[in-house]
Amino acid sequence: MATSNRTIFAQNFCLLLKLSAMLRKLRFFLVLIFIPFVFTSCFEIIEEITMRADGSGDMTITINLSQSKTKVASILLMDSINGYKVPSKQMIQREVNEAVADLKKMPGISNVKSTTDFTNYIGTITFSFKEISNINNISKKILETQKIKTSNISTYSYNKATATFARDYKYYATAKSEFNKLKKEDKEVFKTATYTSIYRFANTIAKHSNPLAKVSKSQKAVMQKCSVMDLINGKTSVTNIVQLSK
Repeated sequence: MATSNRTIFAQNFCLLLKLSAMLRKLRFFLVLIFIPFVFTSCFEIIEEITMRADGSGDMTITINLSQSKTKVASILLMDSINGYKVPSKQMIQREVNEAVADLKKMPGISNVKSTTDFTNYIGTITFSFKEISNINNISKKILETQKIKTSNISTYSYNKATATFARDYKYYATAKSEFNKLKKEDKEVFKTATYTSIYRFANTIAKHSNPLAKVSKSQKAVMQKCSVMDLINGKTSVTNIVQLSK
């Protein structure tokens, strides 16, 4: 992809990194899938983690633009829109392939795969991790690559001795002000956007700390869904400490 396109990608996603610590975990994939459709009216981010008792597991990130697929299809036929160059499907796929190749080089990461559905406009990237701190290392590497300095990094941890899973989320006080710097048409993208986290475990959940999260009937999964705007405005936290039964 041309350097100018990469610059646009970097500028937009550096902003997203500042808007929400949650988005740090997704930037590696969002930069490939979301920005080409930056003017669509609705998108959904789904983060799924499946933990094993030994602390290893799998992660899947899904970007779902199916509710806006007609509009997305129309945009892909254009050369540019509101100053953004619209990449071809081939360019998008090439970027996805490069992301997969980069993830394969990360310590503790394996079984990296991706799918791109250009009919319904749903993209996924999945990988396995040896321990959940490997996910934090991905975030750190991305921040270093983009030369973004911050001490507030949203992190995951798992204590095998106590069977405790934790998602520690830090809200940026500057998130709202950074968002307000966006052009009106760019702000519209986030108004109906949602973020869903789903964490699955081998053992049942004894308790969890986030009152907005819901435990499944099996008692082995916890889910939280919220609007991206609530994250940007600091109205919602996705911090959660999950205590598992031993």
